[in-house]
Amino acid sequence: MVNLILRKGAEEARNQLPDLLEAAEKGRSTVITRHGRPVAALVPIEAYCAAIRQQSLMPVAGSVMGYGKE
Repeated sequence: MVNLILRKGAEEARNQLPDLLEAAEKGRSTVITRHGRPVAALVPIEAYCAAIRQQSLMPVAGSVMGYGKE
């Protein structure tokens, strides 16, 4: 089963919020746009929690003093 991401304009999303929340409970994400440009995402809480648990390695890069120096 393909889990497509919905796209809704801001006004439409506001008017359909109960339906979009129900979709999120069922595992479906929605990208909210303004003037056709994505500005926010409504995602299932499980996806949000998984995303914030992942930490970037970028802060680690270059953090070891003297690494790579002779």
